[in-house]
Amino acid sequence: MSFKCGSIALFGKPNAGKSTLLNQILGSKIAITSSKPQTTRDRIAGIHNEDGLQMILVDTPGYHEAWTELNKVMVDKTLFAVRDSDAILWIVDVADGARRHERDPSAPVLDAFDAHMAELASKQDKPVVIVANKVDVVPKPLILPVLRALAEKVPNAAIVPLSALTGDNLDALLGELRQVLPEHPPLYPQDEWAQVSERFLVAEIIREKLFHLTEQEIPYASFVEIERFDESGREGPRPLVKIYSRIVVERDSQKGIVIGKGGEMLKRIGKLARQDIQELLGCKVYLELYVAVEKNWTKSAKGLRKVGFERQ
Repeated sequence: MSFKCGSIALFGKPNAGKSTLLNQILGSKIAITSSKPQTTRDRIAGIHNEDGLQMILVDTPGYHEAWTELNKVMVDKTLFAVRDSDAILWIVDVADGARRHERDPSAPVLDAFDAHMAELASKQDKPVVIVANKVDVVPKPLILPVLRALAEKVPNAAIVPLSALTGDNLDALLGELRQVLPEHPPLYPQDEWAQVSERFLVAEIIREKLFHLTEQEIPYASFVEIERFDESGREGPRPLVKIYSRIVVERDSQKGIVIGKGGEMLKRIGKLARQDIQELLGCKVYLELYVAVEKNWTKSAKGLRKVGFERQ
């Protein structure tokens, strides 16, 4: 039996549901999910294996207008993933178009940025599969105009309505993706499910708790760095991993918010993060967090290099 294998770039606006869909396909939590847009900053590769099939799914920060150095890096990473992939999976939030059509049936269903993304995806000379996401929160009559508009913009694309949150119609999507991937032997072992390190996943878990527990500018001005990942006790009679991590923010006032009164906020972040990290690593975890300030790190190339980002 022939084997199919290839990379699929998850393309879409921030908060369209890319990370939720990636986690749903993998059956494991690899990417941050949040109601706040631009949650994902780096390209994250998850690996979905079936009989005769291996999909390398590349989550991206999303395509958006870039106004800071951090945003420019995020857009660069998205475009690199789109250009470098075998196929494009464009995730569209149908609720946006449905609301627009409901307000004014004579107006375009897709906004100008959607039209730009459709053109960008079409120009890549590779298969495009469109996910019409969040159908679970939109009445069916309002979904149809969005599907028609998408079909007009990218006529050669397969369009799959689904809910990334519930997984409804996920099998249909996997069937379409199988069709567009090339015949190729597997690139990774069949039991491998993520192309990222445990250190990376731990940092993402901590950052997710920071996103959920803090408001306003804090999530976007923050970065999590694992300074020490001590596994010397992981194979002992009482397995233990010691993790020392710093949360980087831009201003002293933000540092105070993350720490909280009497250290309460930092304790909450640490408690929730430690629970998820222990589940990930399968052992007890000692987690130590502290907060540092890197002035205006999101606004300069030098600041981004300090925390591991680089313009491509």
